[in-house]
Amino acid sequence: MTFAEILELHPKPWRVDRSTILRCIQECIDCLASCTACADACLSEEDLPSLVRCIRLDLDCADVCASTERVLIRQTEPNTRLVWTTVEACAAACGACAEECERHAAHHEHCRLCAEVCRRCKAACEALLMALPPFQA
Repeated sequence: MTFAEILELHPKPWRVDRSTILRCIQECIDCLASCTACADACLSEEDLPSLVRCIRLDLDCADVCASTERVLIRQTEPNTRLVWTTVEACAAACGACAEECERHAAHHEHCRLCAEVCRRCKAACEALLMALPPFQA
């Protein structure tokens, strides 16, 4: 059984479209793995000094994606404000990482692919933000 199947069985799900939540969780998981792999590949490149910022953003993005997917998987009594700010931070991290990886995409295929994954995750986060109920600031 996968986490998606377990999520479908939750007795008190959010009042947010589950497919939108699942897409965001799945994109976060893919982005976490892709950013971690990209950072590791960057560490092995000959032009390592020029990739330090990319590595940093890869690792930051991976950490934010990991936190976001864990917050989203928990369905019981979510704090909308916390969920909102976490997903918003994930979109920002993915955007920053995608921009940096794109700077290296011409020379490093792993950066090009990572940028694509980051863009998909950012889009999934933005779609979820549109589906979330508003919170009181």
